Amino acid sequence: MKRKIKWLFVIIFLIFYAELRVFGQTKIIEPEMILVEGGSFMMGNKDGEDDEKPVHKVTLSNFYIGKYEVTVAQYQQFCTATGAKMPELPSEEWYKEHEQVKKWRWKETHPIVNVTWNDAVAYCKWLSEVTKKSFSLPTEAQWEYACRGGKKTKGYKFCGSNNAAEVAWYDETSYERGTQPVGTLKPNELGIYDMSGNAWEWCYDKYGTYENTAQTNPQGAKAGKFRVIRGGGWYYVEDMSRITARDGPYPYYNNFNYGFRIVMNP
Repeated sequence: MKRKIKWLFVIIFLIFYAELRVFGQTKIIEPEMILVEGGSFMMGNKDGEDDEKPVHKVTLSNFYIGKYEVTVAQYQQFCTATGAKMPELPSEEWYKEHEQVKKWRWKETHPIVNVTWNDAVAYCKWLSEVTKKSFSLPTEAQWEYACRGGKKTKGYKFCGSNNAAEVAWYDETSYERGTQPVGTLKPNELGIYDMSGNAWEWCYDKYGTYENTAQTNPQGAKAGKFRVIRGGGWYYVEDMSRITARDGPYPYYNNFNYGFRIVMNP
């Protein structure tokens, strides 16, 4: 009987130890998610830049999206668990070119930035493995639909307002000094924060021209070297924080405006 109890204790200890190893001895800070009820919307902007046209109908299924951008604290857990390196801090030369920015340090409640598309995908893969859920970067269509407010949309220019200063950290509200804590400005109609401004957000899709046809759960351009980013950032002008504004860097490119948020598919 005593031997059985002893072996039971050993098994429990080994399971506990394995969990500590997997979770880096800390409970995973899983991003808080918002349900986005599926529906149809007109994607793009007839009055926007050339890459925002043509406006076309898109229909999406239900999905969950991060209430906030992935934070420094959340990304640090990924690095600790996997041995990945935290993004580099700015060099002295960078500060000379950005004199208004205070000396940078990683702050847990700020969005992680200076990450590549590849880094963001690796985080999603790790989080999926440790939580047994299905996380990924949002498709560009998911991102825009959520930013618009889904079925609760009020047709705003920015994510939650027609006044950028209410919802976005961009060059004139951040004073070009760096990122700000997530969730400190007004949310959009679905209760999502910072989709306009603070950090540009990587999407899953390849960057390319829109098709002039109705689509269901589109995955973006079929070919291309670049990946979509959305939402503008703390060092960019107000216009880049518009809901439909888009850009497309190389997936291995990073800077101190590039971050991401995640989606979870049911």
